[in-house]
Amino acid sequence: MISLTDSQKIGMGLTGFGVFFLFFGMILFFDKALLAIGNILFVAGLAFVIGLERTFRFFFQKHKMKATGFFLGGVCVVLIGWPIVGVVLEVYGFFLLFRGFFPVVVGFIRRVPVLGSLLNLPFITSGTVFCVLCEGMVIVLSCI
Repeated sequence: MISLTDSQKIGMGLTGFGVFFLFFGMILFFDKALLAIGNILFVAGLAFVIGLERTFRFFFQKHKMKATGFFLGGVCVVLIGWPIVGVVLEVYGFFLLFRGFFPVVVGFIRRVPVLGSLLNLPFITSGTVFCVLCEGMVIVLSCI
């Protein structure tokens, strides 16, 4: 069992609430207030889980500056009051930031009992397209 520090537990809660508010904000036709709260909670939760220094290093690596610009720019656009444009920018930035993790996620899902058997069906395994849920929106990925 993985032991978590108190700040990591708080971060998991903040991140969970952030994802909930983002999802709920999208369900309620891109409600500005819910999306803004969700964005703030998600980023704060991420900082609590992995630490401020590691969060800063993750977002501001030289090769991830474009992705960080889109993600944080989308957060700012949502906070300004244009939720649909902001969410589109965020999703694109999120995809660019975390695209290295998607093969790991698909590999993990393949080991989950029910989902793994579904992903190992012949017509899904032979194809190269997988769907990954990203901030409440489905993004089609091509796994190489």
